[in-house]
Amino acid sequence: MPITGLHLLMTYQCNFECDHCFVNSRPEAKGVMKISDIKQILEEAKSVGNIKKIYFEGGEPFLYYQTMLWGLRAAKDYDFKRGIVTNAYWATSVEDAKEWLNPISEIGISDFSISDDVYHYGESEENLAKYAYEAAKDLGLPVGKITIEDPEKCLKQIEWKGKPVVEGRVLFKGRAAEKLVEGLPRKTWTEFDKCLDEDFSNQSRVHIDPFGYIHVCQGITIGNMKQTPLHKLLTDFDPEAHPICGPILRGGPAELVREYRVKHEEKYVDECHLCYSTRLNLRKKFPDVLAPNQIYGL
Repeated sequence: MPITGLHLLMTYQCNFECDHCFVNSRPEAKGVMKISDIKQILEEAKSVGNIKKIYFEGGEPFLYYQTMLWGLRAAKDYDFKRGIVTNAYWATSVEDAKEWLNPISEIGISDFSISDDVYHYGESEENLAKYAYEAAKDLGLPVGKITIEDPEKCLKQIEWKGKPVVEGRVLFKGRAAEKLVEGLPRKTWTEFDKCLDEDFSNQSRVHIDPFGYIHVCQGITIGNMKQTPLHKLLTDFDPEAHPICGPILRGGPAELVREYRVKHEEKYVDECHLCYSTRLNLRKKFPDVLAPNQIYGL
């Protein structure tokens, strides 16, 4: 399957520092896309021919609101479908949220996803996501919620027979692999013999970060568009020959451990947990592939 979607990690900065964040976003994080970066991405995306949709996310893309609006307008000019992912920190009331969303409504988007869960808004806090959702509905935007469940509640009664069927489950990579695994049920590492979240042989979208890295999974890159043109990286990507994707395709994260003889624990929460922990140990061997430092909390 050709790659049809580009997800722009406009910035690694975020006003939140959530325990479940798999790109390790935080307020002081480095990395912000400029208009010139977005322009280059859109021009190259058009030349690829298969790209249909451009997503603006992060971090928190609304921290760079005017740049995001420029990107949405430019993506519309190129006839790409457009989407946004946000934590709605800016929606201090329904009325105020509409002021933020009116320009977006005028441009038009095909998807608007709002994070609304305990990691962003606790029971005792004012839930700004609800204001954003109501404002988006009033404006006719195609809005939905991203709700990540508390893994202690989700996994407590699960009998391990592969991937737990849980809507909005935590992916145990990035900060979640450090903050949220304690006390959760685990399986022996050899049982994680396939990746259940990504199929590198059938890749339909990639993430592009502010440093130019092209991610097939957050922290697994196929190159840097500041060094090699984006269209070339996409067309030349050979998952079987990739030093990380190849072993995972052949036998999941467990094969990654075996192939590079990585030191490991006996049990892990899920395949992402094993994969991320293994990649942390392989970063010196593959510094240009397992990048950038931000994803790995460094």
